[in-house]
Amino acid sequence: MGINTERDVEANLQIGPTDKGMVRLFIEAQGLEVPMDFDPEEAEEIAEEIRAAAAAARSLKR
Repeated sequence: MGINTERDVEANLQIGPTDKGMVRLFIEAQGLEVPMDFDPEEAEEIAEEIRAAAAAARSLKR
């Protein structure tokens, strides 16, 4: 399985702050729950990577 491998799986993604000052990505799919906590600096780095990937994907669609 890789980044370009398509799957027919539905998943829910929730993103929000925790009461401990962390940023949580919570993924639920097919009865599996994956909570991932990041400190705010890590979360900002992830956000930058998502923005860069979106820009790259946008340029491929042209």
